[in-house]
Amino acid sequence: MPALISTGLTGRITWLGHVAHRDRSEIETIRLTEMPLDWGGYAPDCHSGVTRPSCSRVVSQYKRNTEIRNTRQLSLVSAEELEQIAAKMALERIDPTWLGASVVVSGLEDFTHIPPSSRLQGPDGATLTVDMLNQPCQLPAKTINMVHPGQGVRFKSAAKGKRGVTAWVERPGTLRLGDVLTLHIPDQREWQGNPT
Repeated sequence: MPALISTGLTGRITWLGHVAHRDRSEIETIRLTEMPLDWGGYAPDCHSGVTRPSCSRVVSQYKRNTEIRNTRQLSLVSAEELEQIAAKMALERIDPTWLGASVVVSGLEDFTHIPPSSRLQGPDGATLTVDMLNQPCQLPAKTINMVHPGQGVRFKSAAKGKRGVTAWVERPGTLRLGDVLTLHIPDQREWQGNPT
């Protein structure tokens, strides 16, 4: 019996990009029209690789800079959620380049909260596995301040619960602008926690 269920729901790729380096305080993202993916993600991106040094996301499990599997190869955000963030910040728009986004998807509601371990599969079979919700951080705030001075401080609260997800490549392939991604979710009920 399959452990993943095709929902029949799809999203369309409306934007692609990558972050080439991490040696600045602001984010610099380069736009793409296609993104060839291997097991480590998109090779020119500074987040690519099969393994990575642990960071603040997993500080409860590992000392910082412990080598771990890289489940944060890509950052996926929702076009609709970017519009919601912009509205909360009273900005005309949020440019995905300000966030270091890899992929912007349109058409999947409540995108940031799709279940961990869901798959997004492209037309050529390229498949991304969702790791977890991507927490808002201060780096986009610094980048936003360069374009809209004084506005970056509002990003973290405006983006809470709308920052998208991190993902890793389960099957290599190529993502292209306009591609349709099909959502598959784990066949399991929500965790009920330990009884008290």
